[in-house]
Formats: sequence, structure tokens, C-alpha cells
Amino acid sequence: MVASDPRKNKSDPFDFAPLIPFPFTPMIRLRAVWFVVSFFSALVARAQTMEWVTETRSDGDFVLADGGKATPVVYSETDYKVVSLAAEDLARDIERVASVRPAVATTLPAGADRIVLVGTLGHSPQIDEWVTAGKLDPSALRGAWESFIIATVVDPSPTIKEALVIVGSDRRGTAFGIYELSQALGVSPWHWWADVAPAHKASLFVAAGTRRFGPPSVRYRGIFINDEDWGLEPWAAKTFEPERHNLGPKTYAKVFELLLRLKANTLWPAMHACSTPFNAIPENAKLADNYAIVMGSSHAEPMLRNNVGEWTAPHEEYDYLHHRNQVHAYWEERVRENGQYENLYTLGMRGIHDSGMQGPKSDPERIQVLEQVFADQRALLQAHVNPTVEQVPQIFCAYKEVLSLYRQGLKVPDDVTIVWPDDNFGYIRNFATPEQRPRSGGFGVYYHISYLGAPLSYLWLCTTPPALIWEEMSKAYDFGAQRVWILNVGDIKPAEVDLEFFLQLAWNIHQWDNTNLPRFLPTWAAREFGPSFSREIGSIMQEYYELNYARKPEHLQWWLPKENPRRSPLTEEEIQSRLNAFASLVDRLDPIEAKLQPEQRDAFFELVAYPVRGSALANERVFATEMYDIAQSQGDTAEAKSWSSRARKASAELEAATATYNEKIAGGKWRGIMSLEPADKQWSSMRISAPRLPPDLSASPETPSGPAKKTSPDVAAKTPSSFSPYVAEPAAADPHAPLLVAAIEAEHFDTKFYRGAGSWQTIPGLGRTQDSMAVYPTTSPEIPAEAVGDQAPRLDYDVTFPAAGEYNITVYLIPTHPIKPNADLEFYVGCDTDAPHRVAVPEKDGSTEWAQGVLNATRIATTTLTVPSAGVHLVSIYGNTTGIVLDKLVVHRGPLPASYLGPVGR
Repeated sequence: MVASDPRKNKSDPFDFAPLIPFPFTPMIRLRAVWFVVSFFSALVARAQTMEWVTETRSDGDFVLADGGKATPVVYSETDYKVVSLAAEDLARDIERVASVRPAVATTLPAGADRIVLVGTLGHSPQIDEWVTAGKLDPSALRGAWESFIIATVVDPSPTIKEALVIVGSDRRGTAFGIYELSQALGVSPWHWWADVAPAHKASLFVAAGTRRFGPPSVRYRGIFINDEDWGLEPWAAKTFEPERHNLGPKTYAKVFELLLRLKANTLWPAMHACSTPFNAIPENAKLADNYAIVMGSSHAEPMLRNNVGEWTAPHEEYDYLHHRNQVHAYWEERVRENGQYENLYTLGMRGIHDSGMQGPKSDPERIQVLEQVFADQRALLQAHVNPTVEQVPQIFCAYKEVLSLYRQGLKVPDDVTIVWPDDNFGYIRNFATPEQRPRSGGFGVYYHISYLGAPLSYLWLCTTPPALIWEEMSKAYDFGAQRVWILNVGDIKPAEVDLEFFLQLAWNIHQWDNTNLPRFLPTWAAREFGPSFSREIGSIMQEYYELNYARKPEHLQWWLPKENPRRSPLTEEEIQSRLNAFASLVDRLDPIEAKLQPEQRDAFFELVAYPVRGSALANERVFATEMYDIAQSQGDTAEAKSWSSRARKASAELEAATATYNEKIAGGKWRGIMSLEPADKQWSSMRISAPRLPPDLSASPETPSGPAKKTSPDVAAKTPSSFSPYVAEPAAADPHAPLLVAAIEAEHFDTKFYRGAGSWQTIPGLGRTQDSMAVYPTTSPEIPAEAVGDQAPRLDYDVTFPAAGEYNITVYLIPTHPIKPNADLEFYVGCDTDAPHRVAVPEKDGSTEWAQGVLNATRIATTTLTVPSAGVHLVSIYGNTTGIVLDKLVVHRGPLPASYLGPVGR
């Protein structure tokens, strides 16, 4: 329990509270339940990822491949098409690993006494026969969504002595089970999309027993291929599917296979003008059905219609107020054609290609029209899909201006899933209120890891930290967003890591949490490249995300389009620190590359080396140019020449690395997939400018150049970039002069106190450096203002002040949105025993403050503290509500430098 004077208690009073007998107040019971649920969920997740396919045989193991022979794979002709597709893939995967391909048959092979039997409950006569005979227990599967078991069975029939059986509750459950086995063999879901080569194994044995998987945490889980003009579309058109001159069935088949291997089930297809509309190619819809993929369409494409490519009338006629019959017939045509398939129908209406609605002139009128649209669209579904329209999967995506209409009272039918958008930069804009949560359709999330739009696009590399995806998506899940998760992935490549992490959470929300997040990247690296490299590659990727979270490589200009160009606010020392950090990161790649097997190097280039080197070179190009400008302004010709050479060299190397990706990797397989940003002059109002390079000064006397200058320890200790937990300077003679007292990472607290129903917890890997802090569980009730001092979870920081007086405390927050609509981000700050006072950061969604916040990955709040005397005092942060994520605190007197946005490198 908390001591009577908690400020003297230097322990964490609840670390082992659930294990200690003491009176269980309601608050403590809630915390204990949360702890136990999280603990056992983690155990289940860990048990399911333990190795159960090995190269060494133990008693009772099932022999999948051994001695140059492989056990045949059997499925039924009466089963779904996706089962046969997955069964053939399993045979190929076994061959990839063990160099022997099993036979695939629809009947029991003559003379075989051991088989792998795959099938869907109720659609495989052989499986149903074994169930009736009591050889299989499918009770855990009946009525379950997308679930499966993988079981070894002894003597299932007179002719079969042993079998490995994969049974799905439905067609996708069966396919997921088959691909689960493939992954257990060592075949990455990215074996084709990232050229990940599995390790060879002479034999494959499956441990005896029954393993059950599912149902998934989120019902509909998938991706949106978007902004494909500079990657996926030119690659498909010119390299992979030239016969179509575009994205077609051959490309989509690879996308569908990838989704199944990642246990996803939904696709919003490519929709830009450069792409042939998905349904304009008749084979596509049938192909999706063969792969059991649920087809949907984006927030701007209701009723499976690609408005950019399929609406042939003038754009202004896509107007339900004035051209209702024309638009209605357009929608009906698609529903009539595709109603036979499994679809997720987007309801509502916006303009053509992500624009606002045509016709209505006021929000009340827009709401009225939208509610009529809902009614008419549902009537079409009732007529052409299912008379019981409530059973037809439908979503309403409250994207951009539509969210405002919803907040103003737009009524959405109760069975329709409301999908909340993020702000396009990874921060979810809305969460269901307690009053909204009981709706039968539930909620979902549409989330971005790639974006074309204001204030600046990011279309090249994927740099959203997995920790941010976890923080936002788990929070949304806690608030009821459990029905639909859609991820905007741009061109799929190079978003492989984030895409998989998102879908792993969607399949099992408890697989990753803030207690085990640091294990994700090493675990991923071990699967892709082997255990010998897992820790180092995981560490490299974690620092890659950290450095680029502070400023994305596509955002390395500090002016917005249509503004006058200006240099970054970073000091010379901060620039050096950032370049040094990137240089050190790149240096760690070579020793790994040298030790990899030849067949592993393409995947390493695609997944690790190109993103790391590419982001490092982008930073070098920009900041070496800035340093050139500084040297020129100071008349230092030799220094200017050195920086000019470095900038131009970095630019050339970046172009060369990109050409390697496009021309040489995997024998030219990915020709046309990778484009540097900006790739062209389209949408210039929302993209960075073409890079500016210094003049070529190589003709002047040579000046040695080389790696980034290493900042000396003395300089590092004096510059904010170093950001050790405490950075202090001696007191200035003038008590009112600018003075930095302390810069503290939020997770470096001295004492943590649990109050109310929640507590501050560390989010590892989320922050401009290191970690951050947030209150969990996220559904903890808000603490009233008058009770904050006694009931709100609190973090204490011991800070040494040089003198009495007024001090500023600047708190850096991850730029999340408030849990409550139209609220502020808020928390409370106190000093010693003084009553805490409220600090608020207005949301200002879409404003300049918001824009700078997402570009800098921070929102800033400043308040004052009155310190009674020199010496150590307690600075306390109180979490009166959830959703606030603390990154760093700076205690100072006087204004901070303009560049002081926090650390830019380790």
C-alpha cells in the first residue's frame, strides 16, 4: 500500500500487488484483474509461438519429411478452392525447406499409411468421417470464426496409421492453418514479397499433440493498396505483369497469398487513376473469392465502386442531391454483379478521389443527404445480397470532413461498423464513447503507414515505429474498435515490417504489449535471417525507427509547400549528432552482410540495408547541404568544399542504392518498385521539394572528406542532443538569464505511484529517443480535478534547482489525440506538496500546430513552477486521464532555443 506520506516512499508500491494478501478494494481488484488477464494472455501467445516443427525427431513426432521423402498432402474436391491453393503452397514450402516435394492429392494415396489431411469442417468427407469416429474433436471449432486446429492423430482409419490433420472452422480458418504450418517449417510469409530464403532442413518432424488457433481478435483485417503510382503499379505494368500493362490477376494473386500467410482476410484494392479498377477485370473478383479474400473499397469508394476509373460522367454529376438516379444506378450495377461474393461494403459518399461531397452546401444538408444515402444503399444490399440486410458486412469510414458530420449528429444504422480514421500520420482521431460502444455493428480503424497529403506526404520508406502502432491500435481496441482494421500500406514494399506487426496485433491483440515489445524486432529478424543475427538486426531496426521517428526522411525540410524555403532549426552540434548516429548505424550493416549466406542477401537488402542506408543518406544529403551553407556564410571555403562533397556523394549513393533495388536485387525482380520522394511533380502542394545540392567544388584544391565528424564528449555533454537522463548547467549569475536545469526522459522517473484504477507504464521504443510513459489500462476512468492530487497516478522526478524562483517546465508529448471528442490533451503538474495544476494542449486538429506536431513527432506544453529554495525538489506529473503519452520533461528558466525539440540522435 502507499505510505501515509507517499512522497517519502521511493518504491513502486504495486509491482507484485496481485501476489500479496491485503484488502482488495474495488480499485485494486480492477488492477489485479488487468494484471492477471495480461499475464495469462502473454503466456498463451508465447505457447503458440514455441517451436513445434523440428529437424530432430522425438518419440511420438509426426514425420513430415525425412530421408528424401515427404508425406503426401490430401484435401477434398468438395472443399473450398482456397484449400487446394493453400495445399499446393504447402507442398512447395516443404520443398523449399527440405528439397523434397510431397504429392498433393484429393483422395487417400494407395499404399500410404501416413498423410497430411487438410480440410474445412463440414466440407471434407474424410475429416467429417474421422470426427464421427471420435478420432478428432472439433468442438472448439464449431461456430468459431476463422479458427483452426493442427493435430496429430494415431490410427485414424484401418489403412492410415498416423496423420497430421489441419481442420478449419471455415474456409479461411483452414487456409490459415495450412500457412501456419508453413511458417512453423521456417517459411516466412515474405518468402516471395521480400525474397526471404528459408533455412534448409534435411528432415521435418511435427511434435505430437493438438494446437488450436483463433478466433482472431479483429473480425476483418486487411490492407489498402494506395498511392501506387510510383511503385506497385509501374512495377506490375512493366516487370511482373506486362501483358496487362497494369495491376491485374497475376499481381493480385500474390497479394492474396501474402494476406493469407499473414492471417489477413480483407483488401481495399489499388484505386488511383494509373491503375485499372479492380472490378474492370472480370477475373479479379472470382480470384479474390478463390482465395477467400473479402473485398472492400476505401472511404471514398462506396459500394465497391472505383470512382476515379469507373465514374465516366463529369465529376460534378457525382452528386446525390441533384443526380440521385444516375448515382443510384451506378451503385446498383456493382452490387448486382458482385453480390454473390463475400464483400465488406463501404456506405456513405464523398467526392471523386478523396474529395468532399458534391451538392449539399451546409453540414445539416450533408447530414440529411448522407442519411438518405445510407437508406438507399442498404436497400440495394437487401435486394441483391441478403434480404436480412443486418447480416451484410457494412462499414462507414468517418474520414476527414465526414468525422465532423458524425460528431454533429449523423445517424449511422446500428449494425453498420463505424471505422475511425487516424490523422494520416498514425494518431487515431476518435474513440467510441461509453454511450456509443454498445452498438451492434461495433467499430474499426483505418490506419496509415504511408500517405499522400498535407502537410507533407511520406511515400518512400516506412518509418512508423511498431511501438506507435501498438500504442494506438491497442488503445483503439480497448475502446471497442474490434470489428475492422484496415492499414494503408502504399505499395506494400518497403512496409513489410510494419504491415506484419499490424496484422499480428489484429490476429491476437495480446501477442504484443508494453512488456514484450522489445522482443518483436529480434523475433522477426530471427525468422527472416536466423538466430545468429536476430539481436543485432533487431537493435539496428529499433534505432532506425527511433532516428526516423524524430523526423521522417520524407520530411527533411522545415517549410511547408508554398512557404519560403528555410533551413532546419537544428544547431550545428545537433546536426553532427544526428549524422553521427546514422553513420554508426550504417557501420553495423557491413559485418552482418559479410556473414550472411548468399541466398539471404537480397532479403537483407530489401528489409534492412536499403531502409537504413537510404534514410542515412537522405539525412546526409540534406544536412551536409545545410552545413555547406553555414560554412559558406562564415567564409570557410575548405569546410564548405568538404560539406559540398559529402552532400553530392550522399545524393549519388542514394540514387545508386535505389537503382540497385530496381535493377539488380533478386535478378531484377523488383524493377520499378522503388522511387525516391518526390518522384515527380504530381501533387506538389503536399510533397517535399526536389533536393537542393551545393555546387560541385571538386575542381578547387582538394580538401579531405570522410565520415561525419565525431562530436567530442565535452560537446555532447553540453548540447541538448545528448539527452542523458539529467542534463544540468551551473547557475547563471543573472537569475533571469536562460538556464537549462534538467532534461529528463519521461521513463527516468524516481518514483511511481499507483492511484485510482490505472498506473503510469513504460512504452518501450516509442519516443524521439528511448521510451515514453502512458497511463494503463487505457479505459481507466478520468479523475475529477478536485481529486487529482490524491487519486491520479503520479510520476515523481527529483530535480536539483540552483536557486529559488519561478521556473518553466516544458513537457514533450507524443502527438496523440484526446480520448474524448473535442477535448484537450491534459495532465497535471505539481512541485513538492503544492496542489497540482492543470496543463492543457488544445487538439487543434488540422491546424499549423497539429501539422508541426506530427512532422516533429511531438506536441509541447509549458507551465511554471514556483520553487521555494535551492536544492532538490520533487516535480510531479499526474495522469488524470488516459491517452496522454509523455516523452520528455525539460525544466528551465527563460525560453528554450527554437531548435530545442528534443534529441535527434543517441
